[in-house]
Amino acid sequence: MKKSVIGIVETQLQAERIVEALQTSGVSSSDISVLFPDTRGTKDFAHEHNTKAPEGAVAGVSAGGVVGGTLGLLAGIGALAIPGVGPLIAAGPLLAALSGAAAGAAVGGIAGALVGLGIPEIEAKTYEGKIRGGNILVAAHVDNSDTEKRAKRVFEQQGAHDVSVTGEASVPKAAHAPH
Repeated sequence: MKKSVIGIVETQLQAERIVEALQTSGVSSSDISVLFPDTRGTKDFAHEHNTKAPEGAVAGVSAGGVVGGTLGLLAGIGALAIPGVGPLIAAGPLLAALSGAAAGAAVGGIAGALVGLGIPEIEAKTYEGKIRGGNILVAAHVDNSDTEKRAKRVFEQQGAHDVSVTGEASVPKAAHAPH
């Protein structure tokens, strides 16, 4: 079962450092998600892409004009608007989860998409509040305990806060390697 190691940072530069360190530690770019408020507005986007996304809150646009550097290279980067939250930029598996939440009938906002990734609701609401406050969420989606430990170390070394690992409750205690 895939888990997600998640942390909150204050700046795009800090997020880029974490993404670079995760890639160096063996996490694939397609397994890294970022989520942050689009404070510049969609008018800065270079051009729109044609997407297969349903009509509604999801805007399939290029974030190339807003997000450069390391974050601009992540899989599936795009912008979306979540009712009650506003415009966001997301990349990686989290973009797909949020696009589904935004287009679906039962919109749970950011917290709903995070709960869908296995984050307990109370933590998901904390993360949503931090993102609304201008912080950036970075997540590494990992499939083994070695990668999980390396990813967690990266978040801690780079100064991320509110670091957590999803899916731990569903893994039997015997499956955890002793420290």
